[in-house]
Amino acid sequence: MYTNMEKFTSLYFIGAGGIGMSALIRYFLAKGYRVAGYDRTPSGLTEALIQEGAEIVYDEAAALIPDYCRTPETTLVVYTPAIPESHAGWTYFRENGFTIVKRARLLGMITRNSKGLCFAGTHGKTTTSSMAAHIFAQSETGCNAFLGGILKNYDSNLILSDTSPFTVIEADEYDRSFHQLSPYMAVITASDPDHLDIYGTEEAYLESFRHFTTLIRPGGALVIKKGIKVEPAVQEGVTVYRYSAGEEGDFHARNIRIGNGDILFDFVTPKEIIPDIRLGVPVKINIENGIAAMAVAWLNGIPASVIRESMASFQGARRRFDYWLRNDRTVMIDDYAHHPDELKACITSVRALYPDKKISGIFQPHLYTRTRDFHKEFAAALSLLDELILLDIYPAREQPIPGITSRLIFDEVTCPQKELCTKDMLAEKIKQRNFEVLITVGAGDIDRMLPEIKNILAAR
Repeated sequence: MYTNMEKFTSLYFIGAGGIGMSALIRYFLAKGYRVAGYDRTPSGLTEALIQEGAEIVYDEAAALIPDYCRTPETTLVVYTPAIPESHAGWTYFRENGFTIVKRARLLGMITRNSKGLCFAGTHGKTTTSSMAAHIFAQSETGCNAFLGGILKNYDSNLILSDTSPFTVIEADEYDRSFHQLSPYMAVITASDPDHLDIYGTEEAYLESFRHFTTLIRPGGALVIKKGIKVEPAVQEGVTVYRYSAGEEGDFHARNIRIGNGDILFDFVTPKEIIPDIRLGVPVKINIENGIAAMAVAWLNGIPASVIRESMASFQGARRRFDYWLRNDRTVMIDDYAHHPDELKACITSVRALYPDKKISGIFQPHLYTRTRDFHKEFAAALSLLDELILLDIYPAREQPIPGITSRLIFDEVTCPQKELCTKDMLAEKIKQRNFEVLITVGAGDIDRMLPEIKNILAAR
């Protein structure tokens, strides 16, 4: 394994349109490297990367690899675990002696010499890390940040600073990617089982988080949600803090006030209370996310005034409780939720905001294995809706599994109205309905239909 980037002048990314890959592409473009890559289909993100200087194609043929990426001595190849080994471009690079690394290894290398603030967890890590990045970026301290969502405040998933020692990193547990990091401080937001296609058992999943805590450098800290199952195994010299949304833990909220579209609370730290924190994205789950983000900022000396102002000005990340339409007739909210606990949190948050409205949901399950492992839990969460339109499973990196379809979830759902629908027929279904509050949820490609769905609803 190489230890620096000095010999490389170009990089080729296989799976360039992924949110984690795209942040790295932006980083290396900013550093003056030539960057090319492949993704399966065009998206708003890949088109943005092309506008920023990357050369991206949507055909895996090796003949489309540009000449400047055909020299093994000067080109680094980066891939994600979602890419099959049969991929023609990847095969070309393997057979011709190129240095090939996973995305997580490269991220770990370029952040190792900074003070890494690493945010891990089954869910909540994108919003929490984004909040923290925004607080640091608004302060004199600044930060670099590699994030799992496009921040509306910056229209990017990458924040750069020439002077800050801090790097905010979304630490992904899939394929044990977060074991490549070297945190100065770490946050664990949740540990509900997921990715059992990789880990096999809940015990192995929890052990991966335990190992992650051993990587925190002496002198640093772990900020972990109170009550989750992970048993930290930190090195000597690492301080462990617990946090919660309620009045428990080293960091917590008190005097919570919800009403008139606002959420305010007082932020309690081990040494002081910062009053009147206003959430820029006033969703109840963001109290908990905000506590963790502010804890890291406070531990690193960000002033209380900056913390308060930044939390109020935070606009959120795209596809995290993202309003697409809000008028007197219809509300449309999009969310990336793809785990049962995320779904439950999303739906209950919407219900709290709109207690007298009919809540409808369009859900696209993500992965055959996740559907197989958690179909009953998905059904329980979706049963909190008044109405459900359930789409086919988005396969992502997986091949179909016999007998595993959306009907496994559908048959267990108990909400008053439910319907199976293909993505091709979804627009027609929406034209036939009158929605009061509509949530679109899932981690697949449902987001590509959002402009059309919004236009249909807005035309009424």
